[in-house]
Amino acid sequence: MNIRRFSTRDATFDADLKALLAFETAQDDQIDLVVADILRNVKQRGDAAVLEYTKRFDHLDVAGLSSLEISQVELHAALEALPAAQREALQQAAERVRLYHEKQLMSSWSYTEDDGTLLGQQVTPLDRVGLYVPGGKAAYPSSVLMNAIPAKVAGVEELIMVVPTPNGERNQLVLAAAAVCGVDRVFCIGGAQAVGALAYGTETVPQVDKIVGPGNAYVAAAKRRVFGVVGIDMVAGPSEILVICDGKTNPDWVAMDLFSQAEHDELAQAILLSPDAEFLDKVAASAARLVEEMPRKDIIKTSLQGRGALIQVKDLEEAARISNYIAPEHLELSLDDPLAFSKKIKHAGAIFMGRDTCEALGDYCAGPNHVLPTSRTARFSSPLGVYDFQKRSSLIMVSAEGAQKLGKVAATLAYGEGLQAHARSAEYRLKK
Repeated sequence: MNIRRFSTRDATFDADLKALLAFETAQDDQIDLVVADILRNVKQRGDAAVLEYTKRFDHLDVAGLSSLEISQVELHAALEALPAAQREALQQAAERVRLYHEKQLMSSWSYTEDDGTLLGQQVTPLDRVGLYVPGGKAAYPSSVLMNAIPAKVAGVEELIMVVPTPNGERNQLVLAAAAVCGVDRVFCIGGAQAVGALAYGTETVPQVDKIVGPGNAYVAAAKRRVFGVVGIDMVAGPSEILVICDGKTNPDWVAMDLFSQAEHDELAQAILLSPDAEFLDKVAASAARLVEEMPRKDIIKTSLQGRGALIQVKDLEEAARISNYIAPEHLELSLDDPLAFSKKIKHAGAIFMGRDTCEALGDYCAGPNHVLPTSRTARFSSPLGVYDFQKRSSLIMVSAEGAQKLGKVAATLAYGEGLQAHARSAEYRLKK
């Protein structure tokens, strides 16, 4: 397996790095046309359109959409039927995720000025949220935990989950995760039609305020199109991992950490930065040997050969600068003093510190959310969290005394903008 090797000393390094990171995020025109038609149909025809698309794409032919709703009894039966070790692991992971996200709760606050004017912020949860969960081969109960738990911690009143079940195959672990998280309703629908049902509402599926959760290109295109009608979490690109290592970690560990993201998708990206050329050689050798043991070796090879890289840096300071440019989704600091080094990191979705902290722990059970910004968007965005399911309202209660001072200021500025009604509205409160 041939993974690209770069050095920051190369004359073409900057151009090579940009080419490596380049990812075409433009919407596929054909997908967009198909999705636009699906959404238009769902908006106009509701349940009937959703049922037609479910029959066409998932090969499920039922009389009514209500028959595709999974009862709470079935959800909890799925949980009880899991092997004990699996059920306990799911519950332990859920508890850790819940404890972490409880720390994120925002609070309402206010203060009163000397003249009695009150200003502040009122925090309230969203009323209803839709959670999209992939079905079929890409069924991830961990995604249920990471999307549903922060919503419930935030106080969302109703959480509606949609999950496609091709040929009627229901992933029991996904259903069990829904039970653990307290998901209120679950519908066996997927694709752009499910996004449309959540965004516009149908006779059976209630309209939500925000849609979260991963999906394929059609789901991503649908989320883009309905944004504004409802909120969305993000439109995520392929998985990414960047490892910064001083050369002292077991190279097999580092190789497998790179595999952990490469196995997601042929377009996933795994990069290693190290000042130690000999260590890069060892990791390359480990990767070539270990990949043959992996069930998803073809995906891993395609990913690493197409978008992976082993990069020699001058020193760890340079590694930090490059990392901040890349702004990776997942950043592993496999170093002696990772906590001190983390202070040099400005842009990353999640930072995994220390040789024993593999990224996979964050995917499942460490506690922080695994829904993270990709494609360099960590420069300006953050992981999914409780704050994505809460919103803020400003509080303004001006006293009669305060209105005398603020009214003059507002009126002066309003006249300057040519908005006389604004000015007169403020002046009406002034005492003559």
